[in-house]
Amino acid sequence: MVSGYSMGIGGVLETWAQYGVFAYVLPFLMIFAVVFGILSKTNLLGENKGVQATIALTVGLLALQFDYVSNFFATIFPFTGMGIAVLLVALILMGLISGESVTWAKYVWFGIGAIIFIVVVLSSLDQLSWWGGGYGGYDWPAIIVAILVLGLLGLIIWGGGKAAASAGG
Repeated sequence: MVSGYSMGIGGVLETWAQYGVFAYVLPFLMIFAVVFGILSKTNLLGENKGVQATIALTVGLLALQFDYVSNFFATIFPFTGMGIAVLLVALILMGLISGESVTWAKYVWFGIGAIIFIVVVLSSLDQLSWWGGGYGGYDWPAIIVAILVLGLLGLIIWGGGKAAASAGG
């Protein structure tokens, strides 16, 4: 270790941030991997891995030409981390209440996940100036009420459809 210079994990992450690892390298790798994976799996352009890699490389580099992708990734992933923490707390509380596997749990998990997804996306977009955000422009109480009303309507429609199917069959 160099005298007078100590670097912990925070220092390493700060150095990586200064070198653009989080703003350019990791977003590029993610975009490249997803595009290459889709092209490889679908064989849309044939089975030539060189062509697939060239297209994935091009898309990855072009996506980072301006800072839109970097800013979006820097905004959405912290909100995603908070959403995962909320899911973890919900998992703990559901385990405390139910204790064992129940049939309705997957529907509850889907509902919680869908609400968290919507909140994460809206919160991320709210922070981006190119989307018209950055001003706290969303009326969160109204959005939450709208989501709950839509969820309730969905449950009513789903329950009505099941009742009609059982009455007709």
